[in-house]
Amino acid sequence: MINELSLSDLNNLAYILACVCTIIGIKMLGKPTTARRGMLISAAGTVVAVIAVFFDGQVMDSWDAGNVLRNGYFWCFIAILIGSIIGIIWAKKVQMTGMPELVALFNGFGGLASALVAFSSFYALHKIETGYIYDAVNDISTSIAIFIGLITFSGSMLAWGKLSEKITGRAIVFKGQKLINLFLLLVAVAAMVIYVTPSLDGFNLIAVLVLTGIALVFGVAFVLPIGGGDMPVVISLLNSLTGIAVAMAGFIITNTMLIVTGALVGASGVILTLIMCKAMNRSLGNLLFSGFGATDAVSGKDGTGAEPKAIPVEDAYMVLEAAESVVFIPGYGMAVAQAQHAVRELAGKLEENGAEVNYCVHPVAGRMPGHMNVLLAEADIPYEQLRTMEEMNPIMPMQDVAIVIGANDVVNPAAETDEASPIYGMPIIKAHEAKTVFVLKRGKGRGFSGIENELFTKQNTLMIYGDAKATIASLANEFTAE
Repeated sequence: MINELSLSDLNNLAYILACVCTIIGIKMLGKPTTARRGMLISAAGTVVAVIAVFFDGQVMDSWDAGNVLRNGYFWCFIAILIGSIIGIIWAKKVQMTGMPELVALFNGFGGLASALVAFSSFYALHKIETGYIYDAVNDISTSIAIFIGLITFSGSMLAWGKLSEKITGRAIVFKGQKLINLFLLLVAVAAMVIYVTPSLDGFNLIAVLVLTGIALVFGVAFVLPIGGGDMPVVISLLNSLTGIAVAMAGFIITNTMLIVTGALVGASGVILTLIMCKAMNRSLGNLLFSGFGATDAVSGKDGTGAEPKAIPVEDAYMVLEAAESVVFIPGYGMAVAQAQHAVRELAGKLEENGAEVNYCVHPVAGRMPGHMNVLLAEADIPYEQLRTMEEMNPIMPMQDVAIVIGANDVVNPAAETDEASPIYGMPIIKAHEAKTVFVLKRGKGRGFSGIENELFTKQNTLMIYGDAKATIASLANEFTAE
């Protein structure tokens, strides 16, 4: 017969097993050949952790056969049912173009869930009739979970609005913005200090209310000055903040799974944010304190007064038919057009025609980290053909054709030539050095970032306007017709 102590040990063992599955799964996500299996292993670990919750002492103590509404198991099953229904519907209906917005929502709800755990702990400990029960670890974890969790929630909701273009994706700045943000941060820190100070326990409720309001406002204020082209870095940072909030929630309820997975998400999010900052020639301090992407100026004037040159698909085919090396450079336009499968088909035709095909992906292409890699993997594009810009740029002058599909900032020569450009100094894919450049765009607009692109008026650049999927399919058909 299992006694209470051994049941607790088994429960903790289940949490540790779940953590191991999560760590192994994340490790396997690093390679396309093992990513699917890694995702399944991580999901299995989460299932184990959810089952372990039902054997947690606090949940078992909540069993009340006489009053179902006071039965903890009832509410656990309701939460699982609601979450499963929403998750299944989203997984079925969301398109790849909507993945960045979905990731933003997941970040926000993760932060909100952590904050709700903290509120629950505060309510349980802050009893007016019995007085406040001081616990340093719990109080510090609670204040941090509320602050970071709600910053993540409100900031992610604003990021979702920008990514879905329900509000403008441009940077929103105003005079004194940095001073206001600093003031909000100082007030939040003061509220946290008051909350965790034992001698000030009479002000705990006020401190929590102030901290809640400040966190919600600060989350919005944090994302407001972020321009559309910089959203992938912000999504990465918000993901990291969600992990920290989850880890704090784990400390509050002493849940090993939440502590470990939250720490993993927080650390990996910071690492990814630093990698992406490096790819944009920015520092993390610039991201946090300098209104990252706040300069939303127009750039891209090369002084020549040149106009972009457009060509029909038939003429583009003539160039591709003679090409011996072709590199595809995808951007968000490929996601919008759902053109990844058409790209794979055209690449196959080019290879049959004797051309060497590669794909060059910039670290911040798309609107979330790894956006383009996911799309290309979905189309079963060989991983061996994917090239980083560090690998591709030295051999770009030897490429007969570079095909830019909906990308803008990541191929803009202004990053190297125009000191007034908001993206000046950002490492780019040097598509302009290829012998011929095809740029596939829906129209003549500047794109999501609002910055003009010098590449479009280069002598070796030819524009092909229209839906990218239809254009690429037409090019592939030209090879078939031959």
